[in-house]
Amino acid sequence: MDIKGSAALVTGANRGIGRAFARGLLEHGAAKVYAGVRDPAHGVDEGLTPLRLDVTEPEQVAEAAAIAGDVSIVINNAGVGGTGTELLAGGFEGARQAMEVNYFGTWAVSRAFAPILARNGGGALVNMLSLASWVGQPDFPGYAASKAAQWSLTDALRQALREQNTLVVGVHAGFVDTDLSAWVDAPKITAVDVAEQTMEALANDWLEVLADEETRQAKAALSQPLHAEPGPDM
Repeated sequence: MDIKGSAALVTGANRGIGRAFARGLLEHGAAKVYAGVRDPAHGVDEGLTPLRLDVTEPEQVAEAAAIAGDVSIVINNAGVGGTGTELLAGGFEGARQAMEVNYFGTWAVSRAFAPILARNGGGALVNMLSLASWVGQPDFPGYAASKAAQWSLTDALRQALREQNTLVVGVHAGFVDTDLSAWVDAPKITAVDVAEQTMEALANDWLEVLADEETRQAKAALSQPLHAEPGPDM
């Protein structure tokens, strides 16, 4: 996938990983980068083209597709943490929001832009996933479930869009140093590092980005059998 001279769209582009994706595309020669944000009035980085886009609003998704009909790269980055949903107590509001944004939002944008990518030669569709796509998370189960669903969706899109020559890339990372992970004290990779690895994947037609060692270990562990962890009476 040739980034230089391309037009691209990044959802959730006003901060964190989305902002790093948008800047990375420009630095690698993209001619135009649409910054999909819920409120363009709050501003986006210089050099980006602001585009109103709440991925949970069908009308806005359709309008964005009508405006950004020149894109050959779409990066589904918009996401929420689904905080407030505990595993064994409380309501499900946070988990439902995570599923609406992370899973259904990615699905809606992918549906809307797949014909555009086909018309423009195939291009690339990138989904920002997570280490949590593969590992259950008792502390944030709603987020992890939404990312697992998004991973399944990414694989389905990869199979479905192969015939139209669209490269579908899944980007997995553990904790990234953004507002979303500010609550946790753990090793973190930078958003710029995630973006740069993704640009490398696009340039080399790679299907997957495993952005840090913890994520690579989690992916490798998928092929291992499950073992019961010792309990207090074991």
